[in-house]
Amino acid sequence: MWDRWIDFGVAVLIGIAAATVVAVVATIALAVVARRRRWAGVLSRQSRAPFRMLLLAVAFWVAVRVAFPDETWRGILGQILTILIIAASAWLLASLVVVATDVALGRYRIDVPDNRVARRIRTQTLVVRRLAIAIIIVIGIGAVLLTFDSVRAIGASVLASAGIASVVAGLAAQSVLANVFAGLQIVFSDALRVDDVVVAEGEWGRVGEITLSYVVLDLWDDRRLVLPCTYFTTTPFENWTRRGSELLGAVEMDLDWNVSPALMRTELRRVVERTELWDGRTAVLQVTDAVAGYVRVRILVTAKDAPTLFDLRCLVREAMVAWVQESLPQALPVQRVLMTDAAAPASRPRTDPTPTSDGLFTGSAEAERRANTFTNAIPVLREDDPEPST
Repeated sequence: MWDRWIDFGVAVLIGIAAATVVAVVATIALAVVARRRRWAGVLSRQSRAPFRMLLLAVAFWVAVRVAFPDETWRGILGQILTILIIAASAWLLASLVVVATDVALGRYRIDVPDNRVARRIRTQTLVVRRLAIAIIIVIGIGAVLLTFDSVRAIGASVLASAGIASVVAGLAAQSVLANVFAGLQIVFSDALRVDDVVVAEGEWGRVGEITLSYVVLDLWDDRRLVLPCTYFTTTPFENWTRRGSELLGAVEMDLDWNVSPALMRTELRRVVERTELWDGRTAVLQVTDAVAGYVRVRILVTAKDAPTLFDLRCLVREAMVAWVQESLPQALPVQRVLMTDAAAPASRPRTDPTPTSDGLFTGSAEAERRANTFTNAIPVLREDDPEPST
């Protein structure tokens, strides 16, 4: 009896020694490759723990199968070690997926000005990684359950009714599945990417995370807006970085009629040329309206992205207000009140409009032709025209 336990102990030691040798060789090989390739270092850090756990589980499983003396406990320990091997394998595969995606993301930086392609690749890679890890976990759980004989017997009957089960599951989880497919559609249609600046639900923010069920927006005031993926496939939204981050913004001011647009244009040019917020593309000042006692001046400026444009608009607005106060105080908006005598105004002779004066549709040959376009074939009779014969 003791000889069998000694044989089992020797088998365990041999298995641990073999696992240690394999782990050391793999570590040395990755360290050598890591000097020239970045992926080797990432693989060593991410996969070291699951790889060693898998080696130890395999070593103990082999020792139990070969030399464990008790037949009853051999089956129990073998099943436990099989479950550990499946879990370690799933962990190792998930870590390999993480390594592959991290290496791919390392080639595309999003902290550079022109990062549209990098943001698209990053968004798609992150969603694919989550989907692959979810599939690995589901397969691992299924493999663990299949190690039990009772579950294996139930699985046969479940597979026989897979059609009915799929229909029931689809009806019960249609909203979840809709979000999953919407998430995949968003990612691979390139309609929305991580780090995109969007306006949704009246809120302005940056896309911080895209999952298979929801999208997280990091709003400008540090709030987080979570929206289902179906929102972005069924509701219109603004994407300010779809093709580029450059934007054009407006600053409007209501001023008095004494304002000088020419002097304001000169001051505007001086203001934008002194700041780094302006990207140098557009700086235009126009009078867009002049009614109700005010002159509306609109200033259009451009910047490299939305946050910079917001600061630039505030800067231009403040600088122009200060300049108007100092240089053109007569252009400040005012309300005029006309004080008149309460006495009745002098009577004027009444003049009736001349009956033969020209109008839009009467009084001239051109007006008559214009009127005919509305009357078409209906004859227009005058008092001096003869009566039509019957």
